[in-house]
Amino acid sequence: MVQKLDTLQETASQTAGPYVHIGLMPTHAGNAGAYDEEVGTSPIADGALGEIIEITGSVFDGTGFVLRDAVLESWQADANGIFPGQDDADPNVTGHCRFAADADTGEFTLRTVKPGTTRLRDGRVQAPHIAIWIVARGINIGLDTRIYFEDEDNADDPLLSRIEQRQRVDTLIAKKTGKGRYRFDIRLQGDGETVFLDM
Repeated sequence: MVQKLDTLQETASQTAGPYVHIGLMPTHAGNAGAYDEEVGTSPIADGALGEIIEITGSVFDGTGFVLRDAVLESWQADANGIFPGQDDADPNVTGHCRFAADADTGEFTLRTVKPGTTRLRDGRVQAPHIAIWIVARGINIGLDTRIYFEDEDNADDPLLSRIEQRQRVDTLIAKKTGKGRYRFDIRLQGDGETVFLDM
């Protein structure tokens, strides 16, 4: 018997729930030993070329409450703007990292190499950036955004130049807080809502 698709009802959406760490980061969740080494523990290895930087921040909900169960992933190019797998890519830059907010403070830290400018297939240049994916309890579908840097020339970046509400561009810019240190907070809703991308 063939079931007609128009007779089936859509099931309720699921959020990541409080269990996202168990599947994505079991050691972080207190279940050490599930894997010999968890996926994406660092985007760089010893010997990575370029400036080593540290980005800290928090993920805030619409009421300003800090999410302490957020899990983030990052993808990026190396210091020369070359992605892993491309010719001449730095072998000590995997470009991928999976990290979580601290359960007590809600603050995350990403230690990586500062990426270089990258080129699109059509030749346009993108300002140095890191792609970020966020998941947490209450988020139905992972959210995508980017981190740019206030001490780089972002003026002609193809993505930033397409954001119509110019004041919102600032939500994608990490602020320099010291030598090799940046602050980047993510706001899910409300005042200062981060620009999210439809990937």
